[in-house]
Amino acid sequence: MRKLVAFLVLLLVLVAIVDRVAVTGAQRELARQATARYDLENPPEVSILGIPFLTQAIAGHYDEVKVAAGPMTLNGLRLSSVDFTLHDVTAPLSDLVLHSERADIRAGRVEGTVVVPLATLNQKAPNGIKVSVDGDTLVVDGEVTVLGQKVPVKADLKIGVSAGELRFAPEKVTVGGGIPVPNPERFINYRIPIKNLPFGVKITGVRVVPQGIQVSGEASDVPLHG
Repeated sequence: MRKLVAFLVLLLVLVAIVDRVAVTGAQRELARQATARYDLENPPEVSILGIPFLTQAIAGHYDEVKVAAGPMTLNGLRLSSVDFTLHDVTAPLSDLVLHSERADIRAGRVEGTVVVPLATLNQKAPNGIKVSVDGDTLVVDGEVTVLGQKVPVKADLKIGVSAGELRFAPEKVTVGGGIPVPNPERFINYRIPIKNLPFGVKITGVRVVPQGIQVSGEASDVPLHG
């Protein structure tokens, strides 16, 4: 009985080792495929969730895969954080290892978030305007030029999304300096294009975070092959 127990323990250890070796290889290949397909700056960190991995690998189906791409520049827009969760990924282990160049690897659904940092928001803002975060609100303050004179201005920013753009419209505008300024919001309105997100993700929402703006999105039936 002791020998049988010892054998079973050894077998479980070996299976666990093989399982971890296999998952590491699959994660590396998925990272390579994503990097090639979506022209990422660096290979992302890929984590295949679920244990045992080999059970998922044999079935060629993975319930959930995390992809952390880190900072990247997208169409000239610097993003500080890019993270995705892939659901229902079809990627047979034999195809990944032996036939990766022609494997049909795809995700049934992708959820993603990217963060547009304050540095980028300020870079794109009108001259003389500084963007900052106050709780869950974007605020701006600075100076605008009216009739050749600098006029201090403050406002909250309302964020909208339309046609692949983030649109910033001022609310609660306060103008100082004693100079009457008609329609002062026109000096603060601006837009930032945010298109061609990795994995074909389409924007579904935005919210203010301490680092700037977090943009969330989704996509379905997404090919991952390079």
